[in-house]
Amino acid sequence: MAKIIGLTGGIGSGKTTVAKYLESKGIPVYIADLEAKKIMETETVIGKIIDAFGSDMIENKKVNRSKLASLVFNNPEKLEILNGIIHPEVKNHFANWVKLHENFPFVVKEAAILFESGSYKECDKIILVTAPKEIRIKRVMERDEISREEVEARMANQWTDTQKTVMSDFVIQNITMTEAKNTADKIISSLRN
Repeated sequence: MAKIIGLTGGIGSGKTTVAKYLESKGIPVYIADLEAKKIMETETVIGKIIDAFGSDMIENKKVNRSKLASLVFNNPEKLEILNGIIHPEVKNHFANWVKLHENFPFVVKEAAILFESGSYKECDKIILVTAPKEIRIKRVMERDEISREEVEARMANQWTDTQKTVMSDFVIQNITMTEAKNTADKIISSLRN
C-alpha cells in the first residue's frame, strides 16, 4: 500500500507548482481542487447543490462556480454545507485513486484545505508550502485577476502558516522556484529512504 503524503499551503503559496514538480519526478499526484471541480459537474452533486442553494446556482446544466463562491466565501455556515456535499465525494474518489497507485512507495494528495477539512488525518506525512503573505497576495491577484480584498477574504477562511507548520513534517519555502525545487528534492529522497 502506498504511503499518502499530504501537500498543502495557503492560497498563492505555490503548492500546485510544487505538485507539478513532484509529478515530473514520477510521483503520482492527486490535485483535490481539480478533482472536486470535476465532481461538482456530476448529476448527483448538482442535485445536492440545487437542494442546498437553489437552482439559480446552475447555468447551462453546470454549477456557476463564481456565483457559488461569492455566496459561500463570506458565510461559514453555507461554506460548511458546500464542504459537506463535496468532501465526501472527493474522499471516495481519492480512495479509489490510491488503489490504482498502490504499487508506488508513496503518492501525493495536494489539497488547499488539507487541515481545515480534516483530511490530513489520512496522510502519513505532510508537506507544507509557504511564502510571505505579500508575495502570495500578489500571485493570486495576478493569477485570478481579483482585488486584494478578495484575496484577503479567501485567506481569512484558511488556517495560518503558523498553525499549519506545527502539524507538518516538511516545509517548502516557495519564494523562488529554484529554492523550492531543491527543498522538494531533499524531501523526496528522505521519503524514498
